[in-house]
Amino acid sequence: MASGSTQLKGPDLAAGVKLSDVPDGGVLRARVGDEPVLVFRRGEEVSAVGATCTHYGGPLAEGLVDGEQVGCPWHHACFDLRTGEALRAPALDPLPCWNVERRGDLVRARPREPRHVLSGKRTPTPRASNATGSVLIVGAGAAGGVLAGELRKLGHAGAITLLGEEPPVDRPNLSKDYLAGNAPEDWIPLRPSEYWAEQRIELRLSTRASAIDLAGKAVSLASGERLAFDALVLATGAEPIRLDLPGAERALTLRSFADSRAIIDAAGAGGAGDAAGAGGAGDAAERSRRAVVVGASFIGLEVAASLRARELEVDVVAPDAAPLARVLGPELGAFVRRLHEEHGVRFHLGRRPRSIEPTSVTLDDGTTLAADLVVAGVGVRPRTELAENAGLRCDRGVLVDERLETSHPGVFAIGDVARYPDAVAGEHVRIEHWVVAERQAQSVARTLVGRPEPYRDVPFFWSRHYDVSIAYVGHATSWDRVRIKGSIEGKDCLVGYERAGRIVALASIFRDRESLEAEAALRRRDFAAVARLFD
Repeated sequence: MASGSTQLKGPDLAAGVKLSDVPDGGVLRARVGDEPVLVFRRGEEVSAVGATCTHYGGPLAEGLVDGEQVGCPWHHACFDLRTGEALRAPALDPLPCWNVERRGDLVRARPREPRHVLSGKRTPTPRASNATGSVLIVGAGAAGGVLAGELRKLGHAGAITLLGEEPPVDRPNLSKDYLAGNAPEDWIPLRPSEYWAEQRIELRLSTRASAIDLAGKAVSLASGERLAFDALVLATGAEPIRLDLPGAERALTLRSFADSRAIIDAAGAGGAGDAAGAGGAGDAAERSRRAVVVGASFIGLEVAASLRARELEVDVVAPDAAPLARVLGPELGAFVRRLHEEHGVRFHLGRRPRSIEPTSVTLDDGTTLAADLVVAGVGVRPRTELAENAGLRCDRGVLVDERLETSHPGVFAIGDVARYPDAVAGEHVRIEHWVVAERQAQSVARTLVGRPEPYRDVPFFWSRHYDVSIAYVGHATSWDRVRIKGSIEGKDCLVGYERAGRIVALASIFRDRESLEAEAALRRRDFAAVARLFD
């Protein structure tokens, strides 16, 4: 996390700065008291907004200014430099914004502009909207939760109902800091519990939709109740694939907050400090000491890293020749393996589990691995049953058009369940990324308030392994060539995935600025600019 003190550079805007010191079309790093500030100028217009990202506290002064927007270098959130508004997820809250007065060539900050303060989260005043129809959202994950809040932010006046098993949570933390014991439980909710009622969003938990009546515009619940809608959004997500072998019921999976808590409890909440407050056993005799992770996926390896932080011995079993090679390529995949091995993880690649016993896992070659805890991370399946039974077009997900609308008008699908047309790939794709789900929610919200636009955003995700964070922009399921700039082993690199002469996706390690530039170029479909990053 970035702290305000590390960003406190530049002149004090409260005392005043010269207009000529602020680059036209750019920003000046400054401060107001003990708060870091970005001063933005466009011609004679000057504005001042906070310089700390409202997502995870990233330093916006190190981000990318693109027109009147600034992108965060950490996780690619985007803000309006004039108003502070959060424009693109994963940030959902605006930046603080100061009134600025100008006297001659001197620009000075005045008191902050008022913000509607809600449960500790700053939200902009809702915009006026003529949208009054009822919106029913099935699924309370990232996509569903962000959609509900975005509708209110954009001024939707009608009823909003959000159905889900548990309230929206910050899912990336479930396999990263929270699971590792480095993040408190109060980091996990996507919004404070009182947010939903204050925003007039009916959040119905432990509620399962059982059927959709498209003609009658209603959803039936497992309880027998029917909920009417004017617009329906399916954000049902995906569910973990379960192992099919003797003893599979002993393997835990990770998808929900409850899943993460179950792994922490099984691990005994031991190790080098536990901020999660999961209440596991503190006695070393009661704690798990050996864990087997089945699957060298991003989730599987993040779980492995988190369990190592809790001082468990970890074995990873996977059929792959190298972890993540199908996504990141052989070079970066080999680096990820070495990184985990340096931290004590043992790999059993080219192997599959044959059975899971109470204290061990037997592999297909007869090897027996001691295991007090088994976690499976072998992929997910989109939850399409509700859509399929309603007659919506499905093919490895719910098929949607460029506005994320399904084959039935007024019914949308977003997040892990949706397969949408990707302009770069030239085909429908289903992408299981947290930020993609949130940005799709923002896109559908604009459509529902009468500001329709095609969803053409560039996929982005990040994956953290110990002290290394890998950022990935674009989408590539196959490539003709892997281009590398910098040093993978030196943890300072760009890795480009080239298909048909165009780099369509990039992974990076500690090249945050270039990752932002790549995302902006891919959004413009400027493949020449992407290629120049490797010059």
